[in-house]
Amino acid sequence: MPFGADHTIRAIGPNSRHSRLGEGPDTPGDTPFADLHEVRKRPVQGPQTRYSSDVPLDPDACYRALRTRDARFDGRFFTAVRTTGIYCRPVCPARTPKRENCLFLPCAAAAQEAGYRPCLRCRPEAAPGTPAWVGTSATVSRALGLISEGTLDGDSVEKLASRLGIGERHLRRLFLLHLGASPLAVALTRRTLFAMNLIDETNLPMAEVALSSGFSSIRRFNAAIRVTTGMSPRELRRIRPRPRIAAGSSTISLRLPFRPPYDWEAIRDFLALRAIPGVEAVGPDGYRRSLSLDGVHGAVDVRKPAGQNHLIARIQLSSATPLIQVTERLRALFDLSADPLEIAKCLERDPRLRKRVRARPGLRIPGAWDPFELAVRAIVGQQISVRGATTLAGRLAESYGEKLDLEGFEDLRFVFPRPDALARADLTSVGLTRTRADAVSALASSVASGELRLDASHSLEKSEAMLRAIPGIGSWTAQYIAMRALQEPDAFPESDLGIRRALSTGRPPTPAQVAQMAEAWRPWRGYAAVYLWTGGASPAAPRRRSPHS
Repeated sequence: MPFGADHTIRAIGPNSRHSRLGEGPDTPGDTPFADLHEVRKRPVQGPQTRYSSDVPLDPDACYRALRTRDARFDGRFFTAVRTTGIYCRPVCPARTPKRENCLFLPCAAAAQEAGYRPCLRCRPEAAPGTPAWVGTSATVSRALGLISEGTLDGDSVEKLASRLGIGERHLRRLFLLHLGASPLAVALTRRTLFAMNLIDETNLPMAEVALSSGFSSIRRFNAAIRVTTGMSPRELRRIRPRPRIAAGSSTISLRLPFRPPYDWEAIRDFLALRAIPGVEAVGPDGYRRSLSLDGVHGAVDVRKPAGQNHLIARIQLSSATPLIQVTERLRALFDLSADPLEIAKCLERDPRLRKRVRARPGLRIPGAWDPFELAVRAIVGQQISVRGATTLAGRLAESYGEKLDLEGFEDLRFVFPRPDALARADLTSVGLTRTRADAVSALASSVASGELRLDASHSLEKSEAMLRAIPGIGSWTAQYIAMRALQEPDAFPESDLGIRRALSTGRPPTPAQVAQMAEAWRPWRGYAAVYLWTGGASPAAPRRRSPHS
């Protein structure tokens, strides 16, 4: 299948912008916005950048998907049209361009690096999360995860590379090799497309749009929008009228697109069983939770409109904060960037999973709003029932979390405690055993001091090793945290008793035997775990945790 291949796309030729936009030294004054008006010109007779590839997207397959406007491929590639200088999604309603005028690219950043502008009809910023990194190097995947968390909104590419344990030049080389765009270009495209989404879907003032999108100044925001679209932000809003929130409302509603199918009931019910009282609330209609981001408190209500390929997030914040970080965390929580067709194709090959996969298409890995919160929840839940763990987590939030008072979210009374608050607390007072209390305190101290980063900086193996170095965290807990909190799709708790029972034909297999079976499910072993937990019927919690935690 060409769309899951290792995309190897490089920019060559005298007009390549890689050496100018995001490829120079990262000094405070050298940003992707420097001289933006000089580095983005609309191609008329052809693209400004010429591409070659060793393992390219299959252009014939892409063109067939484009002609049929097949929604299954939305976000899996973008089509740049040489004669217009525009790039589109495969579902664009515009007339299909001629085959010889099409250039197929794995991500929006590569199209913008080549000098193309986003289509104002199909709105590339509204496409599902692109899986452009599927099949690429693990380093690029981890780097993209950090960029989505906002790493390059304030830091340099040098610091990003350092967190990944490689050199800056090597990271740039990998990005050009696998994505056809530099790290700064990817970050810039991310901010710009999100800003276009806010311009279209909200009535926020432009200054708030800039801040919410991660831009550090209005000037850079204006320049980025003008270079990308050829219009000012205000001109863009005037030509794209849509229903928006009422003037003066403190609530912002945004669409979070995904690639169908999506088993909303499964992820909702999974989260409902583990909802922390006062922090989360899950009902038939949706999921609600409190949030704290950079000292700003707020709440969010997420629902799934019937028959639509997006979720609706209603966000209320106590003061301005980058909304782009809120949406990225929600995308991680609901696993909205997954490609269910690729995952199902892999897992269906195993007879032990085939019926389960076909019975529940679109099953996702329930993620986490905050990795630290999920890690604490996993430790608290060792060796006890899901209900018991939920009760203890609620006591932690009530005792050590900051209070929340937002109109319309009266059922959400606290935000989850910060690492420094739990690091210095006597956690046995809420009912934790001494062993569990010490483990939570050790985790909180490591996170608060910066010794442990719960993010995409490290490989699965290194992340597991770092977590297991904390007393009280074993293999099961480390893999569970990696799977849900660190968005590792190949994390797999092979010692889990629920998984072993689901795979048994008599006596449950040993963890070693389960690990051997799971080799055929790479790189989607985490999704296999969710299928084994839920089965082919209504979703439920894992039947019982393994004692190896």
